[in-house]
Amino acid sequence: MRYLPLSDTDRSEMLARIGVKTVDELFADVPKNLLLKEPVDLPRRKGELEVERILSRMSSKNVPASSVPFFVGAGAYKHHVPATVDHLIQRSEFLTSYTPYQPEIAQGTLQYLFEFQTQVAALTGMEVANASMYDGSTGTGEAVLMAHRVTKRRKAVLSGGLHPHYAEVVRTLSDMASDQVVTMQPDVAGSEDILSQIDDTTSCVVVQSPDVFGNVRDLKPIAEKAHKHGALLIAVFTEVVTLGLMASPGSQGADIVVGEGQSIGNALNFGGPYVGLFATQSKFIRQMPGRLCGETVDADGNRGFVLTLSTREQHIRRDKATSNICTNSGLCALAFTIHMTLLGETGLKRLARVNHANAIKLADQLAGVKGVEVLNKTFFNEFTVKLAKPAAEVVEALAKKGVLAGVPVSRLLPGAGLDNLLLVASTEVNTDDDRAAFCAALKEVL
Repeated sequence: MRYLPLSDTDRSEMLARIGVKTVDELFADVPKNLLLKEPVDLPRRKGELEVERILSRMSSKNVPASSVPFFVGAGAYKHHVPATVDHLIQRSEFLTSYTPYQPEIAQGTLQYLFEFQTQVAALTGMEVANASMYDGSTGTGEAVLMAHRVTKRRKAVLSGGLHPHYAEVVRTLSDMASDQVVTMQPDVAGSEDILSQIDDTTSCVVVQSPDVFGNVRDLKPIAEKAHKHGALLIAVFTEVVTLGLMASPGSQGADIVVGEGQSIGNALNFGGPYVGLFATQSKFIRQMPGRLCGETVDADGNRGFVLTLSTREQHIRRDKATSNICTNSGLCALAFTIHMTLLGETGLKRLARVNHANAIKLADQLAGVKGVEVLNKTFFNEFTVKLAKPAAEVVEALAKKGVLAGVPVSRLLPGAGLDNLLLVASTEVNTDDDRAAFCAALKEVL
């Protein structure tokens, strides 16, 4: 059978049945400036051996994160993942398993998803968590849609400290639904007046802590003002390890907590796949997207697990679904659960303290470099520095010296006038030698 078995006649009949004349009409909602004018500049066909050689040459141009001092964060963090995690998730029982539609033959899968939910609920300080989302950004978009369903309102207020990629996902989903989004200006200092944006038309307020610039935010006043006006507070995080040291979002009044769980159990992987964490209050459970695994007993009274809630269009009528996400990040969620189980509460707290201590050491050393100003008063393991030169140029120069220094803010917020700002992250993997190499190279470049 050919890989592409459809003929031109077949395609014409399919398009006619749909009601369009060309394939291009199917992409009418995609902005024209994002569409390619011509095919991607790649060979049309190659043999397997040739492809392997080409990709090997391409990969050799990369600088692996583990090979040089590495201080990149901005939503994806390098942490140590124990060898036990990779060993267990590659067992055939897990690696080849699929969606647990038949609970009688999927008890292992359902149990680890149940344990995953329990861990996420405990970490976030919430009453219930789902069986994972794709990642933190799409989870944030789903949280806003959920808030609209709960409040029967259609306006979301996004903090200027929310990760720009997360904000962009929210705006994309909202645009398709004609919902209103108020996006505040980038808040480098963490001092925005977000309370003034909350009124009786507000559905939800989306606030990240620590925010994209590293500032730790007090969520309690925001929660109080939101609740006074009948709105929900959506608390976002991109670095789950912060929950080992900081007060949980739930204890600060959050109604929905969503974020990225990549830091626990999942390596960087060129940007994915990752695992989105989603938790809320039990009173909102019917509006929660994704799936929920529950505990029950079988006919003999033995403990068992089932899919308690499956509010996806894959399971029920599309107009009744709370989400169009058709799966959960099962293998990544398993990796998260295994790593979290190995750490335990004590281990997670210790890991968080080491992260914070390493970041403080780095901030103190960078502050001593001429042409560098640390902007944060509070931070966890990531902070913002202001350089005497454009950050993008500095990062490129440092990369040539064997140091991956961080993420230029201009890469996340092009055209915002923040060209000299650099986001720097320091986790438990950074050593004294790494920090010394960073500072020495930075002195030369500046």
